[in-house]
Amino acid sequence: MPRFAPFAGLRYDSARVTLAKVIAPPYDVVGPTERATLAARHSVNAILVELPEPDSRSGSDRYAAAAARLHAWRADGVLVRDRDPAFYAYRMTDPDGSTTVGVLGELGLEPGSVEEILPHEETLPKAKSDRLELLTATRVNLSPIWGLSLASGLTALVDTAGPPTASATDDDGVLHELWVVDDPSTVAAVAEVVGSAPVVVADGHHRLATATTYRQGAGVGTPGADGVLALVVELSEDTLSVGPIHRLLSGLPDGLDLVDAFTSWFDVARAGDCTERTTTALGESSALALVTPAGCWLLTPRDGTPEAAGSDLVSSMVAMVLAELPDHELTFAHSWQEAVAAVSSETVQAAVLLPPVTVAQIDAWARARRRMPPKSTYFHPKPRTGMVFRALDPD
Repeated sequence: MPRFAPFAGLRYDSARVTLAKVIAPPYDVVGPTERATLAARHSVNAILVELPEPDSRSGSDRYAAAAARLHAWRADGVLVRDRDPAFYAYRMTDPDGSTTVGVLGELGLEPGSVEEILPHEETLPKAKSDRLELLTATRVNLSPIWGLSLASGLTALVDTAGPPTASATDDDGVLHELWVVDDPSTVAAVAEVVGSAPVVVADGHHRLATATTYRQGAGVGTPGADGVLALVVELSEDTLSVGPIHRLLSGLPDGLDLVDAFTSWFDVARAGDCTERTTTALGESSALALVTPAGCWLLTPRDGTPEAAGSDLVSSMVAMVLAELPDHELTFAHSWQEAVAAVSSETVQAAVLLPPVTVAQIDAWARARRRMPPKSTYFHPKPRTGMVFRALDPD
């Protein structure tokens, strides 16, 4: 079963910096414009090491520059390592009041543990050498992977009633709060619960692969290489917010009848013109729908479609239709508003709005050790880089 252990976190000194000015989203959701905004926000913003740039003054490449920054921040006392190992309770509260509560700790990568860390979905190809070179240079886990525990009881062990050790509100209005959990009995209980069942990777598949590759290259026994920073959350309706990932289509040949293409596997019913009223109704109802400049259509899987797709996931069924289309470009949007705006502005030719995967489906697929298709789920809000780092070196 997975090993989950406390660690001595590396954290910003709240007396030196305002946490809200130095945290950043995970590297893989930050574009160039947001990176520039974050980098200008504070001289020790986490984005400067999470997405580093070369240092022209010293001639250092981006990875060496990140390592030098981290060393300087630690030497200057901006980053301080906690004296003793601990778990870190982490709560994210959306503006609408919904919360995600989990525990940050070290998830083991050694034999006997790593086999029980299960991929949640297939991943699209992405360069892994960048994250490996960054980890090799800095020897710090900068942002956590996000794991879902199949065991019950973790949330009940997390006491977030008292004032947090650290807190910050991000640019989306999400409140991020951190508590140090160092009571021996609670630490033992958390480790036992997480260690009693597999952990499913919700987010951070490439970070996990990078950490595993690093361990293999660094060699057994290298300090810190046997673990990776992970936020573990109980797989429960009460602790997770799962959103859909919508499909955006472009590059299709002129004159292609998309509605006709979907009729192979779906019953198609016109929902109306592509107006704000129609698209808002579809988006807010989490409908499965096709949106084009010519109008909107509701899609209902026909008998036999799930069997042909090999699953009851909407993403699998839609993928069958897309695979039958002529060559095209497929991109993704996390909100229906973004998807509809792309159609309205003619940035794309069409959007397929998908409903979110249910927690029950995630649980069933995880227990069957099956991977969902790429881009099936969007877990949000995202843990912030900079709430706590995990240094691999013992001192």
